[in-house]
Amino acid sequence: MSLRKWETHSPSETIERGRAIGRSLKPGTVIALIGDLGSGKTTLVKGLALGLGVKDAREVKSPTFVIFHIYKGRIPLYHFDLYRLDESRDVEGIGMDEFLSDPTAISVIEWADRIPAVLQQASVRIELTSSGETGRTIRVYSHGCKEHSRG
Repeated sequence: MSLRKWETHSPSETIERGRAIGRSLKPGTVIALIGDLGSGKTTLVKGLALGLGVKDAREVKSPTFVIFHIYKGRIPLYHFDLYRLDESRDVEGIGMDEFLSDPTAISVIEWADRIPAVLQQASVRIELTSSGETGRTIRVYSHGCKEHSRG
């Protein structure tokens, strides 16, 4: 497992870091996003989406109430938010496995640590922590094999 770490000092820097990460992603990658409320998860997803070819970051919104969004770019992005889900059967009820196993898309899951079975499916884990009002620490853990074996 490899680790990369960055510090950002504003939402725009967090978006730019996400954009750089997004450009390097291979289809079939599943990303677990972990961080407290307000730690910048959705802000980072805006950048990931831009890096994957989504034209406007304003399209990217937290799917807290609708569970997931699909964004169209050069690689489709499936954006899930598990904050309101409690158990694995909740995830099964929305057919999430079908999306996570799509070899042509990227899946990113906010609050993935709430459901261990989902966390285990991720080939990349990104942890965000707040450092001050607008600062963020971004740690990317890559398992190294899944995201490259499908592309």
